[in-house]
Amino acid sequence: MTIHPSAVVDPSAELGVNVEVGPFSYIGPHCKVGDNSRIGPNAVLEEYVTLGRNCQVSPGAVLGGKPQDMAFKGEVSYVTVGDNARIREGVTIHRASGENQTTSVGNDCMLMAYVHLGHNCKLGNGVIIANNTQMAGYVEVDDYAFISGTCVFHQFVKIGKLAMIGGFSGSRQDIPPFALVYGAPVSIYGINKVGLRRRGYDLNARTRLKKAYQLLFFSGMNTNQALAAIADEFGTEDAAVNELVRFVQNSSRGICKAKAKKGQPQEVADEPELAEML
Repeated sequence: MTIHPSAVVDPSAELGVNVEVGPFSYIGPHCKVGDNSRIGPNAVLEEYVTLGRNCQVSPGAVLGGKPQDMAFKGEVSYVTVGDNARIREGVTIHRASGENQTTSVGNDCMLMAYVHLGHNCKLGNGVIIANNTQMAGYVEVDDYAFISGTCVFHQFVKIGKLAMIGGFSGSRQDIPPFALVYGAPVSIYGINKVGLRRRGYDLNARTRLKKAYQLLFFSGMNTNQALAAIADEFGTEDAAVNELVRFVQNSSRGICKAKAKKGQPQEVADEPELAEML
């Protein structure tokens, strides 16, 4: 363990094996830092923060600050970060609002410079969020989603597994799993074909998802009609299609819409036309 003489570590904090704490950093009460983690210069773990193993916290990041919520009354709440997290310069992650509630980040996540996670946000595993993206309270992001820079999300928005969101986007509505979206407000352009392939979804699985997206977002049918058509087409045997259907059925904020092209029939877009956006 290496702690710079200028760093301040509260006596109640727990540091694992081979942890490094840089100059002028602060690790406050009831914080835990996992083995082999690195806390950079001027980084702050304010209170009730738990970091997993092999995490990197860059200079100027602040984890465990009080939530920006008028309902917060000083109750005990937490920030938890899984293993192998990369938290870059100026990132802020606020504690949850509500007694014993948690703002959580999963394993293998990367939060680039100046990302903000508001109170009660929940990130799954393998999530990547690029610079300056801002998330209000209670936003949820499922595994392996990729969110580009300078995006904004309304409180309670849910972002599905393996969604890919282009830069300078914003949403007040839920973004379904496997979607390729862009805009403010976001529109659905198609499926995240590259992300799906990288995560092991074969051509047949991607083709079925593309067909489900065609029915759900680009056919002109309403949601109930489209879900019925998907059930007729695929039954309940396709796990990825089932995940898409459950996400839509369980959405409380509504699902973002497909990108409309004037004078042209709507269809699931190929990715090359979005390459420069993403």
